[in-house]
Amino acid sequence: MSEENRSLKAAYRKHLKRSILITATIIVLTVVTVIISISISQYPLGFIEAFHILNNHLNGEVGTQYADWLKDQIVWDMNLPKAIGGVAVGATLGVGGAIMQSIIKNPLADPYTTGISSGAMFGVTVCLVLGISFVPFAGGDLAQIINAFVFSLIPAAVIIFVSTFKKMSPTMMVLIGIGVMYVFTASTTLLKFTASDETIDEIYRWGVGSIGKITWENLPLLLGAMIFIITVSMFLSKSINILSSKDESALSLGVNPSRMRLICLIVVSVSTAVAVCFTGTIGFVGLVSPHIARMTVGSNVRYLIPCSAAVGGFMLIAADCIARNAGTTGLPVGVITALIGSPLFLYFLIRQKKSAW
Repeated sequence: MSEENRSLKAAYRKHLKRSILITATIIVLTVVTVIISISISQYPLGFIEAFHILNNHLNGEVGTQYADWLKDQIVWDMNLPKAIGGVAVGATLGVGGAIMQSIIKNPLADPYTTGISSGAMFGVTVCLVLGISFVPFAGGDLAQIINAFVFSLIPAAVIIFVSTFKKMSPTMMVLIGIGVMYVFTASTTLLKFTASDETIDEIYRWGVGSIGKITWENLPLLLGAMIFIITVSMFLSKSINILSSKDESALSLGVNPSRMRLICLIVVSVSTAVAVCFTGTIGFVGLVSPHIARMTVGSNVRYLIPCSAAVGGFMLIAADCIARNAGTTGLPVGVITALIGSPLFLYFLIRQKKSAW
């Protein structure tokens, strides 16, 4: 083996160890934040006390007093599922953003680029204003969730439909997504004119994004979406890396760029749709997380995906901890992610090297 090959191999191993160490560190920080978050709420509750309440619940020892029952509800039925679900949603959005930025080769791309969020918003608005559910006899939150999921997939369906007649380039995907987004946004605005003040307030809160409605019943779907997008993206990581070159080069390496982009789009759309229908539109997590990951582990999708998942999960649960105690009644987590994400995004765009793209 030549000296040059040895140095390249050594550099690769060093980069691999560094990437694993950084990702593992972020995962540990996320776990610590999740543990701390079980005691954070508007109700005064210490960490040690919350830990004892959690331990007692696992052992089947719930107090008979109302105060004990209330604390158990806060820790077990509110804070813990929100923490786990928040990490799952953040990881899903982080990976979705990394995939979209890689296949479109655009630092401004995120999971909502194709119009998923506007479609979900329109579905919820149709349910709240017109009382129409995609599934008959479904009502309440279930009807909103179903409508949000179904309508959020429409932009991806439009892109897939157009791709059967025309070669799908990254620019074409973005333009179709923007076009569908404006249609849904205009339709949502039109419906708001006929809505009551209470309904408009509910639509607004849903649009800002919150993990406050996540329950134990929702977790299997949210965790399933996270596992699905991470597993598939890691399996396709080699092909996604090839897409970073020109389409002609990808074809010469045996990768059909249009087909691979559609596959990735379907994976991102389905996973993001699951997350959005339970939490609303949480902005900036899917946009900023991949940039942070790319600055630390590089643009190789094999390392970028797990790091983006870790950063996204940490960013969302940390923002939620801040949101719970903001003001007198707390704030939707989407407000905090936007306030923190905006300056972070500008900072990373300025700092990021051109070679990363």
